[in-house]
Amino acid sequence: MPTSTNANSTHKRQLLSLLPFALFLSLFLGSGILLSLQGVDFAFYQLPASIAIIPAILLAFFIGKEPINKQISQFINGAGHENIITMCIIYLLAGAFATVAKATGSVDASVQLGLALLPEQFILPGLFLIAAFLSTAMGTSMGTIAAIAPIALGFTQAAQLDAALIAGTIISGAMFGDNLSIISDTTIAATRSQGAQTKDKFKVNFTFALPAAIICLIIFTLLGESIPAQVTQNTQLLGLLPYVTILALALLGINVFVVLIIGIILAAGIGLIINDYHLALWIKDINAGFASMQDILVLSLFIGGLSELIKQQGGLQALTRSIEFIARKLSPNNKKRAAGIGIAGLAFNCNFFTASNTVSIIVTGDIAKQLAKDGELTPAQSASLLDIFACINQGLLPYGAQALLLGATLKVSPLAVVGYAFYPMTLAVIASVAFWRLTRQQTKT
Repeated sequence: MPTSTNANSTHKRQLLSLLPFALFLSLFLGSGILLSLQGVDFAFYQLPASIAIIPAILLAFFIGKEPINKQISQFINGAGHENIITMCIIYLLAGAFATVAKATGSVDASVQLGLALLPEQFILPGLFLIAAFLSTAMGTSMGTIAAIAPIALGFTQAAQLDAALIAGTIISGAMFGDNLSIISDTTIAATRSQGAQTKDKFKVNFTFALPAAIICLIIFTLLGESIPAQVTQNTQLLGLLPYVTILALALLGINVFVVLIIGIILAAGIGLIINDYHLALWIKDINAGFASMQDILVLSLFIGGLSELIKQQGGLQALTRSIEFIARKLSPNNKKRAAGIGIAGLAFNCNFFTASNTVSIIVTGDIAKQLAKDGELTPAQSASLLDIFACINQGLLPYGAQALLLGATLKVSPLAVVGYAFYPMTLAVIASVAFWRLTRQQTKT
């Protein structure tokens, strides 16, 4: 009995370490919603997420039992994680490329060509397909968004499109490839952790992803019917070269850092030829692009540090045990269904506290593999469920890297971005219903 009591006490204390993230969400989302109801303009910008997370970090330090110096070291290690630093560099380069491309006319040229080629009702589905294709080929949603977001910004201005709707379209296409691509880091993490073959995982994943993508295409087509898109000016087609180049390099599998740097240099070179764009302006625009990403860069560092504190305090471990217990209670007579609910719940909920679908898959991989074994799920099924539900949550997080980058580039609230992220929403319904039907036969027998 004492052992059981101690275990319960430890479990409750570990669950308490999740409280800082709850505080962050309450402050960020709560203040934005409250101010929106009061009619305040730009309600979600009144308390920036990078400020709202500071009380949460202080609470995590207060809750922690380790010496403060050790906790600070843990926080710094989390902020300096490879995935976090990678995202931050992408933010900076994407901001610089967007600013330089806009200043040199590359964005205008790309937008005008798109408006000329795409019928007005197909601008949205066209952007979705481009983002989906590019992210599937590249294996990264962040690289896709970094490449397409500047063009999207031009569409919002030239075609009078709702910036949040455009952002939702792009994040939808980007998450399609992030989840499905065979070279995506989430696919690699999911298949390796579950011992699955990549091709087998792709086949299972595709049966969920394709119907969700078709439904999204229909939604975006219907939403695009009344868009007054017209070509309003002549632009030099030479301005297209930076975008054609970075898309081609991305499809060839070149590192996203190299792709964006080449794009920045090439856009400046084109600007020099057609707009007398000189070195001083280039440096100024690069600096302005860096500055435009300051808030999301700081927030990403803070989220990485806070996630590491929560992990070290046992919060993620307690969360996984709780979800495993709930899954078995929800479907006690169907081991396969219970395993599926557990795996999906692990990936989805863990992503709330890591804001990284790859990290959430890595953290929950071992437990998911054990659940799959107990529930007689194939490795491909468990890998697919892990990847799908981690990506669903990532695509709907207003403080996720994808929503933050789109929000910063298109000048809209990240909450507005995820409000139009129809693909993650649709995929959640399709995957849940499909898996429930797949395991129904076992319930009957």
